[in-house]
Amino acid sequence: MKRNIIKLLFIAGTLTALPLLNSCSDAIDATQPGQLNDSEAIATIDGMQAFLIGSVYGTLETGNEVYLSSVITDEVKPGDGSGGQEFQLHRFIVSGGVGTYPELIWQSHYRTINRINRLLEGAAKITPNGPTETTTYNKIVAQARAIRAFCYLELETYFSTNMADENALGVILSDKVDEGNFVQRPRVSNKDIYTLINSDLQFARNTFTQLDASATTAAAKSDANKYYVGKSFVNAVSARFNLYRGNYAQAKIDAQAVIDATAGVSGASFSLTPGTPITTTAAPTIGNSTWNSAFYSTSNSFNPYRNLWDDRDGFRGETIFSLGRQATGANGIAIGSRYNLNNSSITGTPWWFVGRNLYNTLKGLQDDVRKYAFIDPSTVENPNYQNPGVNTRLDRLIVDKYPGKTGSNTRNDIKSFRLSEMYFILSEVAANSGDFTGAANYIKAIRDARNTQGTATTAPVYANATAAFKDILNERRIELCFEGHRYIDLKRLAVKAGVSMNRHPTDDIVDVSNLTNGDYRYTLPIPSSEIAGNASVQQNPGY
Repeated sequence: MKRNIIKLLFIAGTLTALPLLNSCSDAIDATQPGQLNDSEAIATIDGMQAFLIGSVYGTLETGNEVYLSSVITDEVKPGDGSGGQEFQLHRFIVSGGVGTYPELIWQSHYRTINRINRLLEGAAKITPNGPTETTTYNKIVAQARAIRAFCYLELETYFSTNMADENALGVILSDKVDEGNFVQRPRVSNKDIYTLINSDLQFARNTFTQLDASATTAAAKSDANKYYVGKSFVNAVSARFNLYRGNYAQAKIDAQAVIDATAGVSGASFSLTPGTPITTTAAPTIGNSTWNSAFYSTSNSFNPYRNLWDDRDGFRGETIFSLGRQATGANGIAIGSRYNLNNSSITGTPWWFVGRNLYNTLKGLQDDVRKYAFIDPSTVENPNYQNPGVNTRLDRLIVDKYPGKTGSNTRNDIKSFRLSEMYFILSEVAANSGDFTGAANYIKAIRDARNTQGTATTAPVYANATAAFKDILNERRIELCFEGHRYIDLKRLAVKAGVSMNRHPTDDIVDVSNLTNGDYRYTLPIPSSEIAGNASVQQNPGY
């Protein structure tokens, strides 16, 4: 078997998703007609821009993490349209084998990192001509480095056993292009990865600050478009990164910076998306067919929070950064199809239903838009769902956080960062410092925004840190469900909150179990394909 590092090629007008790891196929190494090598593709500013859009943004993917987090935790239970997809993962049989979600996550982010390294290497050989080209050049490099930091954050989040320990094993560090023979690299410490993340984020932050200061219109500022990386993306990545590693002081600074961003500073136009109005004059009664048609419309709901999820054209809401998924495009995972094969209704072949305890929590919310926005009205509850021997698949609770968009029933943008997460970060930081009133007020701000009556909610009262973390974890479970957070949140916060994974006994067609706190499976295995091709890589404990 010949070992050659795969050359990632940019094809004009087409993005080809090639595997990152070693291959026995000589066809992968062959140059095909119409292909451009990196030096040809990244020889001009226009080439850099095209490569950034097609080969960096075009491969950036977090849908695998979203789906894995739902299946392995307490967010879903098997649907009546399922043929057994990922039942093993749902039952905590976690493998890093070929085609598994740990491998898909690993390969996806290293593919993007590899392409960013190639872009940066090509950029180093280009000298911009004049101020316009210089601005474009700097913006491209800043976006690329910010995305590389985000990719490493995702890898660390899922594959490092303990992000709070700088000396714990991180992932493989790759910050340059290796030509010629395959280079075997070991995993490095978290500290080494963190150094690169911080360097990339600081470079991007400084660059975007300078570019925003010289921009003459809001549209020219870095945060003007939710599909492109800007200064608030950088601060949001840094806030999550520092929260996960336990650097609470910096997490607070970064999260607050995102909240404070305004159109006059960085082009940002996002704020917590309101849950009002909840009715219209044409559809006054919640739950009737007229109201359902108006509220759940995938092209123009009257409710702003619902529009956050149906990706109405021109609507941003509180989205800081989204992975854009065109209705008719081929790029990216059709995230809705991971839950409902055809569409988010009871007739759409549901592969996964909402987990019963999560459903009960959502249903029990008072005057809260999320109880409607996340559950499809075609849901049919089984009133006898708890009876012994009952068919659990008759309790048909339909996931509707990804309702599709006009032209597609299964494709939605993936909201990588939303403003609500920044409030959660500030709440957690406050709770960690003993400021329970401050922690409660950040949670209240989210509940106020989601209130369907447009009225202020009562702030929770926390007697101690455990109570605060428990409520924060519960609110994160509600607000961020089906967005890829629950798996990591349980790993990070369950012990502090005095809780554990919370599946209902009917959340499977076999006896239900939960991962105990601290279980080794709260860290993913290094893929077997990486282990087989790279003898210097150490596997995570337990696998």
